[in-house]
Amino acid sequence: MKKSTIIILVVLALLALWGVKAYNGLVKNQESVSSAWSQVENNYQRRSDLIPNLVATVKGYAEHESSTLEAVVQARANATSVNGGNLSEEEVAAYQKAQGEVSSALGRLLMVVENYPELKANENFLDLQAQLEGTENRIAEARRQFNETAKAYNVKVRTFPSNIVASIFGFDAKGYFEADEDAKTAPKVEF
Repeated sequence: MKKSTIIILVVLALLALWGVKAYNGLVKNQESVSSAWSQVENNYQRRSDLIPNLVATVKGYAEHESSTLEAVVQARANATSVNGGNLSEEEVAAYQKAQGEVSSALGRLLMVVENYPELKANENFLDLQAQLEGTENRIAEARRQFNETAKAYNVKVRTFPSNIVASIFGFDAKGYFEADEDAKTAPKVEF
């Protein structure tokens, strides 16, 4: 064989090895994003599972607050029907919006609770409230970890030369959780 043919074969073999390594790295990162997403969903599911118990406990004390209770139940139903899909920016935003509606409804429910001192002292309610608070913290941490994992994946998808392999095999960037619009303005505190 000619020397030039051997050089060409060696270069092609090196390119093939690089392509396999880049592809496998993208697959590994994509799986990490999927795993992080499942943790986000697990924590939101935990919150969703706590809501019926919370609503039932409050219902016993605040029967006439049915519109607030129904809003929580409806927001929960809406949120459980939305999933992340391919985790594109739009799909993550839709998921985040649905979960934000649950957070808002729960906030209104907890404000109603302030009017019922006997409910605030109820052991079942206190336990549920503590579990819900812990779950909200878990959700925040899972969202943070998802964003970090999605960032690492997106960097790999968008940087040269792995972006060539990513575009050939259809690896798309993933969306991020972002701060809610309400979080951009500080709440007014008046005395």
